[in-house]
Amino acid sequence: MALAAALVLSLSACGTSDSGGGGGTQPGPAALEGVGPITLVTGKDTSGNLQNQVDGWNAEHADQKVTLIELPEDADAQRQQMVQNAQTKSDAYTVLNLDVVWTAEFAANQWVTQLPEDQFPIDKLLPATVETAKYFKKLYAVPINSDGGLLYYRKDLLDAVGAKPPTTWAEMNAACDKVIAANPALSCYAGQFEKYEGLTVNFSEAVNSAGGDVVGEDGKPNVNTDKAKAGLDFLVEGVKSGKIAAKARTFKEEEGRRAFQAGELVFHRQWPYQYAKANATDGSSTVAGKFAVAPLPGLDGPGSSTLGGHNYAISSFAKNKKSALDFIKYMVDEKQQRASLEKTSLAPTWASLYDEPALVEKFPYLTELKKSIEKAKKRPAVVKYQEVSSAIQEAAYAAMSGQTSSQDALASLQTKLESLTGS
Repeated sequence: MALAAALVLSLSACGTSDSGGGGGTQPGPAALEGVGPITLVTGKDTSGNLQNQVDGWNAEHADQKVTLIELPEDADAQRQQMVQNAQTKSDAYTVLNLDVVWTAEFAANQWVTQLPEDQFPIDKLLPATVETAKYFKKLYAVPINSDGGLLYYRKDLLDAVGAKPPTTWAEMNAACDKVIAANPALSCYAGQFEKYEGLTVNFSEAVNSAGGDVVGEDGKPNVNTDKAKAGLDFLVEGVKSGKIAAKARTFKEEEGRRAFQAGELVFHRQWPYQYAKANATDGSSTVAGKFAVAPLPGLDGPGSSTLGGHNYAISSFAKNKKSALDFIKYMVDEKQQRASLEKTSLAPTWASLYDEPALVEKFPYLTELKKSIEKAKKRPAVVKYQEVSSAIQEAAYAAMSGQTSSQDALASLQTKLESLTGS
């Protein structure tokens, strides 16, 4: 979460100065005490495997049972419920499954407690994922799974027209023209284009893949630029040309996944979890064995993914924090991460799993995914992240809907982000 350190510092200067706020010379984490039942609060488990992992813990810890609380699929709705719980100082939520971009906000507001870094296998995890769990260089969460955007494509259809996996947007459009000429019912491309956090991710990837930055290295918003416009234009022109179907602007992760599995898309920008579901041979996917995965394309060459993933944190208001700590240790362990990868294709944070030959053979995308995660761009780690993200969504959605031009949308967004960040 270290993107634009200057931005983090400037925003966090107004935060609290005790151990929850993070600045200056602060004491170490307080002792985490209390043993007994706890809850794990997460977005809807679309993998179907999380309950199995919880059951494994419960079988060994009858006096420390974990109850799974599933929130909606929508990331914004998940955050809203977690924030509401924290603001009321309720002890109903114990372990929080946080999107990587929420760490700064939850830590700055003292909604989650600082964790003892020496009790976790930090040196075994991908460094990029560990940074998402820190605030002012202190550990407030533990990275459980990571995410990098990948391009899923219909290998069978590209092979039929002699096309290769695209490395640029122009190549992707050209491949679509060939494939759709023979398969007119198909749509070219989809991502996560509904007005929610997924659109922030897809907009950021487009800007980064055109050589721009949403926030510059100096910590200042940088969206009113030619490179940012080239990124947004890729999305806007995709809608205008029909390369991005109208209904794709209603897609979150699951809507797009279902469309790809139903054989409706040639290309789909998606997270790794889709791989196992799309390759299922139980009749739920029509594209099993017919697709492959490649890096995201960009303007002039391979694009850049936005870093995704989830971290486990402990609510400051929870009881039985010692049990919560031990449960997180259990979940971050190599054994659990391996099982999660094998059963769900979720991206692990345990670095060595990406290089294990047997796993690479089963999940050929792992090598590219590791590179994607290591080179991924982070979303701004700001205390007012939700307001920043909402402003990005409004601007991108308005431009893609034809309500405003890319140029005007970005000029307005620049002003809004400067106001939010005090830049």
